[in-house]
Amino acid sequence: MNRFIGRQQDIEALNAIVARPGAHLLLVYGRRRVGKTTLLLRWAQQTGRPLIYWVARRDTPALVRQSFVRAIWTWAYPPDHTAAAGNGSSVPTFDSWEPIFELAARLIGQRPVVLIMDEFSYAAQSDPSLPSHLQAAWDHLFKETNITLVLAGSHIGMMVEQMNYHAPLYGRFTAQLPVAPLPFAALRDFLPRYGAAERVAVYAVVGGIPAYLEQFDDHEGVGANLKRLFMDRTSVFQSEPFILIGDVIRRETQTYEAVLRAIATGSHTPQDIGAALALPSTHLSPYLKQLEALHLVERRLPATLPREERRTSRNSRYHLRDPYLRFYFRFIAPNLDMVEQGLMDVLWERIAEQFRAFIGVTAFEDLCREWTLAQARGHRLPMTPEYVGSHWSADAQVDVVAINWRTHEILLGECKWGADPVGRSVIMELIAKTPKVIPGTDWRSHYVFFSRAGFTDAARAEAEAVNAILVDLEQLEAGLAGS
Repeated sequence: MNRFIGRQQDIEALNAIVARPGAHLLLVYGRRRVGKTTLLLRWAQQTGRPLIYWVARRDTPALVRQSFVRAIWTWAYPPDHTAAAGNGSSVPTFDSWEPIFELAARLIGQRPVVLIMDEFSYAAQSDPSLPSHLQAAWDHLFKETNITLVLAGSHIGMMVEQMNYHAPLYGRFTAQLPVAPLPFAALRDFLPRYGAAERVAVYAVVGGIPAYLEQFDDHEGVGANLKRLFMDRTSVFQSEPFILIGDVIRRETQTYEAVLRAIATGSHTPQDIGAALALPSTHLSPYLKQLEALHLVERRLPATLPREERRTSRNSRYHLRDPYLRFYFRFIAPNLDMVEQGLMDVLWERIAEQFRAFIGVTAFEDLCREWTLAQARGHRLPMTPEYVGSHWSADAQVDVVAINWRTHEILLGECKWGADPVGRSVIMELIAKTPKVIPGTDWRSHYVFFSRAGFTDAARAEAEAVNAILVDLEQLEAGLAGS
């Protein structure tokens, strides 16, 4: 089922762009299966404008050109109208892009057409001259028309390169739209029969990728879905990580994959990643920077680190941003022999032993920080933070930290994904470690506690004594949904 969920903000952004008169050249990009095509087609249809849609394939330059010509030609001369138009059914052929764009400009004219060139990066890989030809066509054929030309693609690195100073299309784009995964709140629409805990578990595995979420059946438990989708040797998800990485990285994918695998299995500092790969940490710097630029990895710093020190600090940790890669390299990749032998039940038993802890330190903590940020935007916290993150040092680690350097206020939070209600000792432990976390002596501290299973009466009494905020799973989900 191809459902359209949670993209109204993107639709409104695109509408605002085309509401302005004249021609528009848009760059739209996002990781594989994030829903770019569905978004663009839904948006184009609701504009009421004529639509030409073309998707490039990995093919020879001649075949790529011919498929584009066919898309333009059949739009201008639909098969059931070719006889009346007197053009027959023969699609012309061309040896270069220049006459193709001249044909497109002639057929489109001044009509407010939306032309989508999907998977543009595939076409540019096939024929590297394409961006230069498109630049000339934009400058001389399209710029003074009413066309909205959309270049879309999954190869994030190559798409972003189109905006670089030395790229042929530099300075021509009207706007860019990075298509992000859906927020956690969208999972309620995909999996209405699941409870909040089950939705968090699914989010820990696939995040907000619509094509993945559509594969889940909420008539079955999470474990049954994971076995069917990720542990069956015939599942299409087995090749997905390598296709995804290949979509965003041009070369040397083996080293990038090794870095991702090391981070997923617990190596978060450059030194630890280098040790896992038997490489000096200095050798990894360009790989980590590239993975960060491609939004596959994020570099985290302690929230308590002053702003002026953040750029140069070496106290950084690297984490995978993509939940599916995080899950795959943590649990599936090390056990491919069991997948190949069809030992799904045995593998799930092994994963289940660690799955709860995995959810707690990945998705649940991430969502708790998102909740804190959402409350800050709505002015519903006891202080106004300048930054939300976490804290780690030799003395203490705190899951959620919101800090305001100007007012000297800090909010400390603890996240517990255990099966039992949070007890009084958890409240007391966080309060006790406060002096090890705050950057000075004249700071005012606030507290928030997140729990999957709620809180004991003793914990509530202790929290009330320090005016701490208590957030159970239902409150967390409601807060992330904006209610």
